[in-house]
Amino acid sequence: MLIGYARTSTLDQKAGLDAQRRDLEAVGCERIFVEQVSSVDVVSRAQLAEALAFARDGDTLVVTKLDRLARSVAHLVGILGQLEAKGVALRILSMGIDTATPTGKLMLTILGGVAEFEREIMLERQREGIAKAKAEGKYKGRAPTARAKAEEVLRLQAEGIGGTEIAKRLGIGRASVYRILEEAKNGASDVTLPASM
Repeated sequence: MLIGYARTSTLDQKAGLDAQRRDLEAVGCERIFVEQVSSVDVVSRAQLAEALAFARDGDTLVVTKLDRLARSVAHLVGILGQLEAKGVALRILSMGIDTATPTGKLMLTILGGVAEFEREIMLERQREGIAKAKAEGKYKGRAPTARAKAEEVLRLQAEGIGGTEIAKRLGIGRASVYRILEEAKNGASDVTLPASM
């Protein structure tokens, strides 16, 4: 089964969405998932998630252009992994790529390799920058957030305030509150519990 996916970023791009739908219908897509949402907002792309969940072994997900599907090559590789695990191919009409063919798989594998290479270079530069900053005494690492509020957590707890409310008041996670309380109780922290505990 051919499954189409069409997306535009804004409501103003209705003509673009209609054109995508027309192209997907022209190649024989039996089911088309459509949404108007930014490619950056991956969480809100419910129709993409639904299309990926709907696809079955032997199906092909069809998009008109690559940028309608993925926001980056790394994002594309993630989507490809999901499709491959289900035995679903990907066809990109504007590029003539179809992962059901050996050439299509090769093209997308090359793109994935380039993305991984770029990521490794970026991480290496980041590590070098951190090492240089540490050597110059300019890098201290991330400041602790919840642990810096340990005394406040213990004080509020001693006042009879529950963990959820403490977390809300101090702007930290509930798990952090309970971790601080547990460490204080076990003596693993340099902050001690009030005598009332």
